[in-house]
Amino acid sequence: MTDECKPVLNTGLRGVTVASTRISDVNGKEGKLIYRGYLVKDLAEKACFEEVIFLLLFEKMPNSKELESFKKQIASERMLPSRLIDALKTRPADSLPMDILQAGVSMLAHHDPDTRIDGSRDASLRMGIKLIAKLPVLLAAWERIRKGKEPVAPSLELGQAANFLYMISGSVPDDELTGFFDACLTLHAEHSFNASTFSARGVASTRAHMYASIAAAIGSLSGALHGGANTRVMMMLKKIGSIDAIEDYINNELETGGKIMGLGHAVYQIDDPRALILAPMSKKMGERAGETKWYEISKALEQKAKAAFKKHKNMDIFVNVDFYSASLYYSMGIDMDMFTPLFAISRIAGWTAHVIEEQFADAAHKPMLYRPASDYIGDYCGPDECTLSPIEERG
Repeated sequence: MTDECKPVLNTGLRGVTVASTRISDVNGKEGKLIYRGYLVKDLAEKACFEEVIFLLLFEKMPNSKELESFKKQIASERMLPSRLIDALKTRPADSLPMDILQAGVSMLAHHDPDTRIDGSRDASLRMGIKLIAKLPVLLAAWERIRKGKEPVAPSLELGQAANFLYMISGSVPDDELTGFFDACLTLHAEHSFNASTFSARGVASTRAHMYASIAAAIGSLSGALHGGANTRVMMMLKKIGSIDAIEDYINNELETGGKIMGLGHAVYQIDDPRALILAPMSKKMGERAGETKWYEISKALEQKAKAAFKKHKNMDIFVNVDFYSASLYYSMGIDMDMFTPLFAISRIAGWTAHVIEEQFADAAHKPMLYRPASDYIGDYCGPDECTLSPIEERG
């Protein structure tokens, strides 16, 4: 093979199409995120999270009767096995919440007979709905257990957003707070073939069950290069501390080759459409909390950083979804190490849809078992194969 024909390696599969999908599209040039044909902006503003889940799983928006039935189905699946709650109480309080989620998903598989039957589409869909219902409950239970509190039993009347906020606080949230969090869940529900989704699909391609695929996705999201960016945004905002300190912070980062967390994205070439929705919610949430400082620093940092990159590097840089979700969640009183788990209890909707598509797409669109090639560069023994010496002769 000539050098011209050799594949480009070490790209992290960027720009490499590995499968087709009907679930979502990310148009980086135009700044559009689309779930099954619908702009995420419209969904976040006009639909509830349960409608979005239904859309991702069933490929259409529900009518009122379907939505009511679906909400009841999700609510009916929220209860966790008592043995799982007992197991959570034995975990060290400083365990990482993402590790708790991943372990919890694997333990939930033990309690689901659908893992031990025929592997049909219906069984996979049932497992997906159970996980969508239970993952937020698992996270909320852990948030209280690690703080020495008893878990709050899930409500059968509240929606996904309100129920989670109720379970972590013990109080039913008002409509505005519920609306903010519901929109956040919608905005994070799906984003095409990102690292965690690809992990889920890779496991699903082996015909492993839903729980195994979702556990893999959570493991992928727990890595610093995929999840956790909004936590680091909040750490950055706290480090800056005031609007007056922004310019010095930016200059220092530019001089030392550092990053302004929450700016820049692997796909979007203009501002992330999700950030444009989150920014005004961050402002309003700060006003509710009586502390607009974090939104104000964020807004000033965005403006000053964009100007600095243009001036000093002659490049445009754009705000991504993590930039304003940080101050929004923080103003809600949510601990910073919960930011990535919140992503997971939203993205579970997209992950389950991808697992089902991976395993049960029609023949024309179903990919094969993922088995990429690699370029062996070992050559530890030079051009020849290594000779295995007896152990007593090895230095």
